[in-house]
Amino acid sequence: MSSKISNGVKISVETHYQSEYSNPTLNEFMFAYRITIENNNEFPIKLLRRYWNIHDSIGSEKEVEGEGVVGVQPLINPSERYSYVSGCNLKSDIGRMQGDYLFENVNNKKTFKVAIPSFVLTAPFKLN
Repeated sequence: MSSKISNGVKISVETHYQSEYSNPTLNEFMFAYRITIENNNEFPIKLLRRYWNIHDSIGSEKEVEGEGVVGVQPLINPSERYSYVSGCNLKSDIGRMQGDYLFENVNNKKTFKVAIPSFVLTAPFKLN
């Protein structure tokens, strides 16, 4: 698990290789990741946007940006957590993701960024 705290928000990431959705002979590798967002601030926050930078071991890189996460812009109160699961497909069996979220302090409407820790996506057969 990778974790990072920035601007009072803790982001934790767990990854899983999805063999049932992958086809290594066609260079299709699917990974799932669970993100847990913990609000350690004394004010409620709303997740407005996400930005991802995705690398794989064959040298390709892509950027993904958009509103919210998995179709929602969650409101997270102080001391609460929000978790979601999403996925990433790669053309190789090893990759890396990192990025950031844009949040709004609900009380004063000011926005701020929170770093998402860099994490590795690795097919289990690469670990042998």
